[in-house]
Amino acid sequence: MVSRLNPYLSFDGDARQAMEFYKEVFGGELTLHTFGDFGQPGAPESDKIMHGTLEAPNGFTLMGADTPPGMEYQPGGSFSVSLSGEDDTELRGYWEKLSAGGTVSVPLDKQMWGDVFGMCTDRFGVPWMVNISEPQG
Repeated sequence: MVSRLNPYLSFDGDARQAMEFYKEVFGGELTLHTFGDFGQPGAPESDKIMHGTLEAPNGFTLMGADTPPGMEYQPGGSFSVSLSGEDDTELRGYWEKLSAGGTVSVPLDKQMWGDVFGMCTDRFGVPWMVNISEPQG
């Protein structure tokens, strides 16, 4: 397997809903494992997600989990997930789905550096940046 870098998101009990939402946005195969799957059946958190992976058909990988018992949930703020490329239709489609029900801080629009760019926070509190470059030709 080639080394890769991908985001790993933490959630406060709604990892299943969030990862299913990202599957709707990006497509692909979603694998979810609960705390109950790994030796804690019957525990109050047994149905919470211990580890989830979304492998999208375009090569994107997104991982996430509910905050483990005994650890404090720390909402994000020092990171953003960035989507960038030249496929205007694909990236605008992601933008529409991610920003729906969330908060747009920078509308998706042409910027001074020449690209179309926007920033939003989805309904699960995850900040996203979308940058659409002009095709290199």
